[in-house]
Amino acid sequence: MNRSEFPFLGFGVGLRRPHYAHVLNEHPAVDWFEVVSENFMVAGGLPLRVLQRVRERYPIVLHGVSMSLGSTDPLNRQYLVQLRDLARRFEPAWVSDHLCWTGVGGHNLHDLLPLPYTEEAVSWVARRIEQVQETLERPILIENVSSYMNFAHSTMSEWDFLSAVAEEADCGILLDINNIYVSAFNHGFEPKRYLESVPISRVVQYHLAGHSDHGSYLLDTHDHPVCAEVWSLYETAVRRFGKVSVLLEWDDNIPEFATLEAAADEARTRYKSAGREGPNEDARCDRA
Repeated sequence: MNRSEFPFLGFGVGLRRPHYAHVLNEHPAVDWFEVVSENFMVAGGLPLRVLQRVRERYPIVLHGVSMSLGSTDPLNRQYLVQLRDLARRFEPAWVSDHLCWTGVGGHNLHDLLPLPYTEEAVSWVARRIEQVQETLERPILIENVSSYMNFAHSTMSEWDFLSAVAEEADCGILLDINNIYVSAFNHGFEPKRYLESVPISRVVQYHLAGHSDHGSYLLDTHDHPVCAEVWSLYETAVRRFGKVSVLLEWDDNIPEFATLEAAADEARTRYKSAGREGPNEDARCDRA
């Protein structure tokens, strides 16, 4: 994988059903859209007609939630072929999914479940990613997920695990800044250490989103604005990783499109400001 082969898309938002009409009729000034792959892996109908019209005007990225890269079940070949065909039709800038498992025994649990951070798990997931990339005929990005528990037999940190999987599978990384902050709060680690440890050459995209604060823990809900601490962590990421495409996620309590557009504009403004401050690869600072 060569990061330079992935285009810089700019600042985008997730394409969600409540905004279909606005996007198709008003052609908002966002740079690109990320779409949930499974919503468009259908034979026909409204979703594909909408996506066709969006794709005529904007770059898109396919982002999945059901690949279940970490499961012990065999990879779902039918799912991968459908995803490959969707990608061939709409030519996304790239395809991504989560570094997690979503089911076992043929049952989808409809959640993004964390993995034990072990060398055995690195090898297992990396081999599966290689198979996925061979079927899709393209490299993929893997995204770090939020977590709320640790496995007692983990032997490495989450950031070392993510980095090792990406290196062994030769894939890219979708770095979710909100998920780093949520997991850092829940587990008590320094979020900026995470950023300092992930290889620059692997990071192709960011996610920014909101979460719910439950006092003793944070829950990744994508139903709030991006908080100040996550914005700050994002600016640190910009100084370290440079030119990386940015995506605002909002999946519940979805506001008017103008709110998402304003958040994407803020990401652009902060990106430019942080970029002027120059690289900060060796920075050490207190927890946000």
